[in-house]
Amino acid sequence: MEKRTTSRLDHRQLSVVGLGTWQLGADWGQVSEPDALAVLAAAVDSGVTFLDTADVYGDGRSERLIGGFLRGLDPSKAAGITVATKMGRRGPQDPAAFTLDNFRAWNDRSRENLGVDTLDLVQLHCPPSAVYTTPAVYDALDTLVAEKRIAAYGVSVETCAEALDAIARPNVASVQIILNPFRRKPLTEVLPAAREAGVAIIARVPLASGLLSGRYRKDTVFPAEDHRTYNRHGESFDVGETFSGVDYATGVEAAAEFSALAPAGATPAQTALRWIVQQPGVTTVIPGARTPEQARANAAAAALPPLDEPALAAIAELYDRRIRAQVHHRW
Repeated sequence: MEKRTTSRLDHRQLSVVGLGTWQLGADWGQVSEPDALAVLAAAVDSGVTFLDTADVYGDGRSERLIGGFLRGLDPSKAAGITVATKMGRRGPQDPAAFTLDNFRAWNDRSRENLGVDTLDLVQLHCPPSAVYTTPAVYDALDTLVAEKRIAAYGVSVETCAEALDAIARPNVASVQIILNPFRRKPLTEVLPAAREAGVAIIARVPLASGLLSGRYRKDTVFPAEDHRTYNRHGESFDVGETFSGVDYATGVEAAAEFSALAPAGATPAQTALRWIVQQPGVTTVIPGARTPEQARANAAAAALPPLDEPALAAIAELYDRRIRAQVHHRW
């Protein structure tokens, strides 16, 4: 699989399609430990070298599964895999909580969960906006690097404005942001700024919580413990994390139109991933998977030919006509 790198990530080689592991922790229905390990194995066997997790995914379950999986790999193979985790959602969402002492405690827990001395990449996990403009926060993160608790740090953001604030900081190595055919705003400013600064862009929610797979109907029922049931209106966290902030009924209709644009030999989900991968400035995209088959299919999107200009124009027109008014001004 194609690998990409950026200067601020110390030229680590990240697969253009990675694996998001929220599903392996919680909030997407139940995934057993054997199934989770099978997903990780399928992804890595398919060329994935970037795994994204967080300390709150299943209260550390996702991190522990990844740590156990990597310990079972041949050391030379495990050495080529970058694991990114996140911190900041375990405590109150108060800017005053983002202190060096809390960072150390959160990182130490993640280090234990993953079974490593130094975390490859730690990202602030969508904290309050004021955190991104607080110099002491970045000083604390620099201290974690100096202490070798972490090798590099980045941010996971909700808005383009937050992303631009972070990119302007000299030691921010990565920005994780929602980017997919139904969330196009980062293309205008964020991706060009990241390219100029050497900051990695990690594209998350690439399938709009599964909408862009084309598998859902207006009457689809999700499990009660699935965020696509309990967070449709932002009841538990930012509504943009669920269906990319698109009203579900509108999203289903727009996804049906998107599915019709998939080229021969590609699924709608692979088409969405291919669209993301070919956007200038994207380093890696992190679709989740609950089965090995999904993990392999996602990875295969990296080998598809680039979408042609008529397809790109049709995707842009669909966004402008059906989606833009709902999301573009909000994030």
